[in-house]
Amino acid sequence: MAFVFISMDNVFFSFVIPVYNRPDEIKELLDSLATQEYDKAFEVVLVEDGSTNRSQEVAKAFQDKLQISYYYKGNSGPGDSRNYGMQRAKGNYFIILDSDCIVPPNYLEQVEKALNDEYVHCFGGPDTAHASFTIVQKAINHAMTSFLTTGGIRGGKNAIDKFQPRSFNMGISKEVFEATGGFGTIHPGEDPDLTFRIWEKGYSTRLFPKAKVYHKRRIDWVKFYTQVNKFGLVRPILNKWHPNTSRLTYWFPSVFSIGFLVSGILYSLGAPLFLYLYGIYFTLLFFDAWFKNKSLVIAILSIFATIIQFLGYGIGFIKSTFVLNFNNKPAEELFPNLFFTKK
Repeated sequence: MAFVFISMDNVFFSFVIPVYNRPDEIKELLDSLATQEYDKAFEVVLVEDGSTNRSQEVAKAFQDKLQISYYYKGNSGPGDSRNYGMQRAKGNYFIILDSDCIVPPNYLEQVEKALNDEYVHCFGGPDTAHASFTIVQKAINHAMTSFLTTGGIRGGKNAIDKFQPRSFNMGISKEVFEATGGFGTIHPGEDPDLTFRIWEKGYSTRLFPKAKVYHKRRIDWVKFYTQVNKFGLVRPILNKWHPNTSRLTYWFPSVFSIGFLVSGILYSLGAPLFLYLYGIYFTLLFFDAWFKNKSLVIAILSIFATIIQFLGYGIGFIKSTFVLNFNNKPAEELFPNLFFTKK
């Protein structure tokens, strides 16, 4: 789509945040939104997605600090909850955040500056670790965001053609929401699916490198494996839905994992070269994590997190590719645990 000038004087931001059973977590996010160094009005739309441990009282406590609306609905997943919030928001530019995020005080200033420099109907921002995070959270964050792993494209580059925003830190105009219908029912993967449909409608997306959030990722090692395994399962589905977006690089974690196994077998047979190459890679990853986090423990755990990331994603990707190519049933029937029912 050609460049379109839109005056920022007419832009009103609405933060749309789905939450599920995490009142303590949402309080941290609302605290950070209440301390924004931004001299214009904005609103916060909190959507409770069928929680049993609700956040209504937390939202009430911020009524004097924020222009905030609270909605409760049946559980239908984060994508549908975001749509629900955008349908009820007063703004014309929506900023989607996950409840396990914290935003720096200059977040909205950076978003507005980037939009002023070059308006775009959809943007994504990077995530990083806060100093208060645990060592496991910091190690997982490094695996998910480092340029040396599959996460680098989201957080490490300043200029990316056709950047794919992620819904923990994503902005979309009301115009784009109405043109696309918003998020689908697949989860995870609802954010790249929406991005691809945004492109198909002729709109552009862009990375705002300075509009970062602190992403807590409140998960342990087992949950982390489950999460990245689902990421791997989802990608072939998206490739099938949007074949023009398929890339050879999506195979990298699978090839990496198989190669790691084969190199171990070759080492036992007296051919150590390939395992040495993996050793060089992990050494580079170690020093990168050590330099960025200033912690030997986090550097070691970052290697462990990266191995989990590659194995989980790679196994999921191979499984999903095989099932989709040898079965004519729709993905919703083959992988029902990856889809929510709209309500």
